[in-house]
Amino acid sequence: MTHAQHAPQHSHVAAHGRPGHGHHGPDHGQAQPGHVHHEADGQAEILDMDADVLAEHIADITTWLPLHEPPRHIVDLGCGTGAGTFALLDRFPDAHVTAVDSSAAHLQRLREKACARGVEDRVRTVQADLDEAEWPDLGTPDLVWASASMHHMADPDQALRTVRELLAPGGLFAVVELAGFPRFLPEDAPEGRPGLEERCHTASESHHAEHVPHRGADWGPKLTAAGFALDGDRVINVNIEGSRSEAVGAYALGSLQRLRRGIVDTLAPEDLAALDRLLDTDGPESILRRDDLAVRTERSVWAARRTN
Repeated sequence: MTHAQHAPQHSHVAAHGRPGHGHHGPDHGQAQPGHVHHEADGQAEILDMDADVLAEHIADITTWLPLHEPPRHIVDLGCGTGAGTFALLDRFPDAHVTAVDSSAAHLQRLREKACARGVEDRVRTVQADLDEAEWPDLGTPDLVWASASMHHMADPDQALRTVRELLAPGGLFAVVELAGFPRFLPEDAPEGRPGLEERCHTASESHHAEHVPHRGADWGPKLTAAGFALDGDRVINVNIEGSRSEAVGAYALGSLQRLRRGIVDTLAPEDLAALDRLLDTDGPESILRRDDLAVRTERSVWAARRTN
């Protein structure tokens, strides 16, 4: 398969609920569909900001999907606060979405957004732990969307087989994954501790290699082994410069706060002190005071079909 590189231009901050994905952030970019539980309020806020900043990339993925005809029933696995759900509802105006997540708080937030948008009659929410052997009845969708959620499964191979049985014959499964937390700072930042962000990511990747072993997996062979026919894949380069400084600043702050929680015990004391200065919103080195931020990451997408 060839990977098409794509980096669309951005004009404004669209108001999408959100990774999911759907979809999209790193481990914060989508709600975990299985047994992993996080602070609901803090994660929901990050999911919403992730959706807000990356909305056009989510819409771009929904446009790319190799569908034979517009889907009528969609299942959003690990829906979080609804980024993928609402992007799919926008893209397919005749579709209904079953939004599945383990977090009651995220599902409540999604329902509130659906009511505010006037699409509550097109959304059904289901609270479920997808690490359980038996999934609830999710109908027979012709599109299943899983953004930044599959790598959280305890047994992703079994989950893929379950999705294949769930789909209608000829139905499509879209797996969207991100390359960890986005990068926000220039390489020479901050002053006195250049390269701080990359060292934070290195520490985080060591943590996740142990706790989230399927993050960064190539889902193509896994989909084929589960009985799907791979119908396309691509890598989307995300590089949003600071023209959205206010939204990007808040997103960077929330993301680095979450990143800090996983590496506080492993980061060098000097780096931890420098990171805390960035996260001190009242301090002179606050990340919110910087005018050189950007959002840099990659999003990988696999589209796979149930052929029989």
